[in-house]
Amino acid sequence: MTKPYDPDDFKTFPEWIRQRHRLAGVCAAVAAIAILLTGGALFLRYPSPNRMRVGENEVRASANLDRAASNPLKLRAFLEQMPKGGDLHMHLSGAVYAETFLQDAVEDNLCVDPLNFSFAKNTGLTKDPKSQQPQPVCATGQEPAADALKNQKLYDALVDAFSMRTFVPKSGVDGHDQFFATFARFGGLAKSHAGEWVDEVATRAASQNEQYLEIMNTPDFSEAAKAGYAAGWNPDLPAMRDALLAKGLKDEVAENVAEFNAMDATRNQREHCGTPQALPACAVTVRYLYQVLRGFPPQQVFAQTLLGFEVASADPEVVGINFVMPEDGYLAMSQYHEQMLMLDYLHSLYPNVHISLHAGELAYEMVPPDGLKFHIREAVELGHAERIGHGVDIMYENDPQQLLQEMAAKHTMVEINLTSNDVILGVTGAEHPLPIYLKAHVPIALSTDDEGVSRIDLTHEYERAVEEFGFNYSDLKRSARTSIEHSFLPGADLWAKPDKFKQFVSACSDESSKDCADFLSSSEKARQEMELERRFSVFEASQVYVVDPALR
Repeated sequence: MTKPYDPDDFKTFPEWIRQRHRLAGVCAAVAAIAILLTGGALFLRYPSPNRMRVGENEVRASANLDRAASNPLKLRAFLEQMPKGGDLHMHLSGAVYAETFLQDAVEDNLCVDPLNFSFAKNTGLTKDPKSQQPQPVCATGQEPAADALKNQKLYDALVDAFSMRTFVPKSGVDGHDQFFATFARFGGLAKSHAGEWVDEVATRAASQNEQYLEIMNTPDFSEAAKAGYAAGWNPDLPAMRDALLAKGLKDEVAENVAEFNAMDATRNQREHCGTPQALPACAVTVRYLYQVLRGFPPQQVFAQTLLGFEVASADPEVVGINFVMPEDGYLAMSQYHEQMLMLDYLHSLYPNVHISLHAGELAYEMVPPDGLKFHIREAVELGHAERIGHGVDIMYENDPQQLLQEMAAKHTMVEINLTSNDVILGVTGAEHPLPIYLKAHVPIALSTDDEGVSRIDLTHEYERAVEEFGFNYSDLKRSARTSIEHSFLPGADLWAKPDKFKQFVSACSDESSKDCADFLSSSEKARQEMELERRFSVFEASQVYVVDPALR
């Protein structure tokens, strides 16, 4: 693969490239007329790749994106095939589509409450007189989940209740309320389905040319929570940690590791990984972030956070932790500073555990103005966050310009979730800080958040970036590269300078050398970065520049 020219700044392109990019439409029209006058073909192709100058494949892909941008269907088709690197902000339960949950509920013999459109446990089991298969006995007013498969009206209502599909805000119920209410409605499913859910999201990722996922998940932490309540809250964090460990918190670590391993085993079995029948989803690397529920009393939050640090230290598949639940909730707001102190302390004991934090997932009027002033800053400076999820309220923070400069200097990446910010916060367009982050040189990567609840995928987020923020091919390529560079995979970076995708480290100045092979073998992150470059090379080489009168 030839080392690409710098795609970061149009001004750095060679003059011949800039001229071609600016005048592509004019040149195409002139060429088409010339061909017609000479009786040639109606379609003009660029020279074959072996006669192209360095970087021309990328210019061609960029031009094709520009042509597709005005047509949503053509834009979707182009972006679906484009390499996207990874999705670093994805909640497992929120990433699964409602239709899957309904099938799982039937398998689990759950019931449905048609009044609030949620799952409910059965009161017992009986046998179907015809099939002799077990079926649930449901409480008065409820019915078996299997009935939804025969009742389209009920089926549709449940899909709507489990997602943002067809949702229209009304007095007292906005997108925020609907979004977070969905999780309780489809709760109660057996944990044994988790591996199937990982398979679903990995399969969807593979179909869009994604190669890496960091999936947030909450394994069972009931024993840790009990230990926290039994110990009682103690702001002396070393003493609190000692008390929890003395009450057997470490016993749950092995159980959590086994839970993650079981998810992977189920996923691998469903995808036939490691066999000749392996499905494309096997090529998607999956790692996990340990979810901590921030909306509970401090003794539970600290106990679960400690458990998360212990699990991430014991299981290489768990690459970090993250705090979740609505950031505007009472306990999440009132205990925010205390929670950052917890992270500051535990980070000092477990410095190799990576931290990404939901911070600034807030909008004006959701909380008092003072509540918008410090969350991102404390996440970065006190919580040791290497990445920020959402970061929507950045310009409401105290001294936002200084904070932006600090984030750029520290290379603190922001996980951008455009659809989520729209449906939950009502923030989009000019109200969204994405252009501000870009101008401040804060690294960003597009992600999905809860693609099942939002009824989207990562391609959709790339589409929004093009349509609403004018992203070009170089912008999207930078997002994909940033997603792998800022992943929590172990190993050194392939790029010589952080967030500068201009040249590889010296060991890989010759990609075919033994030094490069040795370097890649020592770094899982670098291998993923090189794989992304390979995918870009293949994708860009496949782009055919066509003078199509319908696109002019």
